[in-house]
Amino acid sequence: MQEESRVESIVADVGKRRRQLRPPDVAATDRLPWWRDALRRRMLALADAGTIVVAVLVATSSVAGAGWAFATVPLWILFAKLFGLYDRDHRALRHLTIDELASLAGWAASGVILVVLTLDVAGVEPPPDWRLLLAWAVAVLSATILRSIARWVWRRVTPPEATIIVGEGPLASSMRRKLELFPDMHLLLVDHAQPAAEGEGSTQELDGLAEAADRLVVASERIDPDVVEQLAASCREHQSKLSVVSPLRGRSGALARLTQVADLQMIELDTWDVSRSTMMLKRAFDVIVSAALLTLLSPLFPLIALLIRLDSRGPVFFSQRRAGLGGSPFRMYKFRTMAWDAEERLGEVVSLEDLIEPMFKLRQDPRVTRLGRLLRRFSLDELPQLFNVLKGDMSLVGPRPEELQLVERYGPEHRFRLEVKPGMTGPMQVCGRGELTFAERLAVEHDYIEHMTLARDLRILLLTIPVGLSGNGAF
Repeated sequence: MQEESRVESIVADVGKRRRQLRPPDVAATDRLPWWRDALRRRMLALADAGTIVVAVLVATSSVAGAGWAFATVPLWILFAKLFGLYDRDHRALRHLTIDELASLAGWAASGVILVVLTLDVAGVEPPPDWRLLLAWAVAVLSATILRSIARWVWRRVTPPEATIIVGEGPLASSMRRKLELFPDMHLLLVDHAQPAAEGEGSTQELDGLAEAADRLVVASERIDPDVVEQLAASCREHQSKLSVVSPLRGRSGALARLTQVADLQMIELDTWDVSRSTMMLKRAFDVIVSAALLTLLSPLFPLIALLIRLDSRGPVFFSQRRAGLGGSPFRMYKFRTMAWDAEERLGEVVSLEDLIEPMFKLRQDPRVTRLGRLLRRFSLDELPQLFNVLKGDMSLVGPRPEELQLVERYGPEHRFRLEVKPGMTGPMQVCGRGELTFAERLAVEHDYIEHMTLARDLRILLLTIPVGLSGNGAF
């Protein structure tokens, strides 16, 4: 009886807060339960319209009779719908603009081809090939920027979804932690519940939760299919969203994917090692990109060096032996961000012998200089590591290189980090940076090593740009 009373209290409280989160015109009616999604789709379509105008102008600015090209705008929007560019946000718990780059590239190519065909039908001489290629590149870039802005604005003009986590234990705790680390999911945790195992009371309870919240997240090590079935039916009836955290998290090792054979949903696990060709391509990518970035960013090096000299005494560069592939030591380079005698003063701020875990990160390290705080905030201190990547000691993407004296304290369960080359950036940097606990850091790095692909490396590199610019989690 006490449990049922508690559940009724949760439902009543969440329902009240859900109504408070809605704007007045929506709170007074149930006709628009997913009004946030409808608004986001319209904002994305508006962003796409801006992209289309820019792309068409770039493609046809030197062509007579280019007005015909603007007649293709509605078809561009239709193609975006066919590419699924307006339906992915509400289908995933966390969807970023960067996740749709491939679709945006295909959509932009289709739109440019459509412009060429329209001009040809109208009897207008088509633009030169180089201008069409430029229009495609501008369309991809514009769509990425404008869609990111649209989602940013959407998160600020709409209240977050009232969310209940159904379940208890490590998975539920991990889910609550993800809500803290990724505010871009735009969810507000209003309560959690542990439904009864069976009975009529459980059915009423599940239906009440679905009616009260905008989204339910099932996070439990033991998923009862009957509970999920009841929740799905209730969420469909009340137009709430439902997400289920896989109980295989961190257990299967191999990447799990959902496929379907007729009416059977299959969980496919990748149980093979990364191919040699993938590792060769990864190395080639490291060399090409690091060489290009060193050339592009070379003007920054003397400027940063001058500022370091003016800010504090000591050398411009800082080098330290770190653990590389297989634990082999190498010398890693950075711009100096600490006092020149920082290593000698390490004992003043932390005792390695007293560490509970082989990791430490100080939010307020007195050894960091004034300029050093700025360099660290935007990760500019790590630019010299491009030389380490070019030499082959590091990769662009991988686990962070750790100090040798900390690696010596690793247990067997920690040494998987040494199975690949350390990286300038990696899963830790895009999943919370310094805010992660040691266990969370190990989890995201283990997931990366087990599921390493070139596409994932590219995604992490692209995510590093906004994360680095924001400075969140850096200290």
